[in-house]
Amino acid sequence: MNIFEKATREKFRYPSAKGQLTTEQLWELPLTAKSGFSLDEVAKAVNAELKAVDTESFVATETNPAKATLETKLEIVKHVIAVRIADDRAAKAAAANKLEKEKLLEILGRKQDAALENLTEAELLARINNL
Repeated sequence: MNIFEKATREKFRYPSAKGQLTTEQLWELPLTAKSGFSLDEVAKAVNAELKAVDTESFVATETNPAKATLETKLEIVKHVIAVRIADDRAAKAAAANKLEKEKLLEILGRKQDAALENLTEAELLARINNL
């Protein structure tokens, strides 16, 4: 079963500074924030819960059933963080490419204007008559 399918079927909730969040709400959180309401803080809270459940025992052989759920929750939060970081990087790269393209088009326009300036009077008249 896909981790997101499991999250929706089991109605996972994640701790945050403003209360419990659904899996869908994770996508709306900022990566970091000074207010403490961020994906980073949610990941830290889930990780702390996981560490609290994961107590080491040399006698008990069965694992706590909450451990698997918390591991899946942490995996989901990490996935959302990774996707959001990739999206941010892609948006920054697209913005940089757009800026460079605009700059290159501006330079190309100036060069084309300069090439027209260098045409002789006869060449200019011939081009005007062709229009």
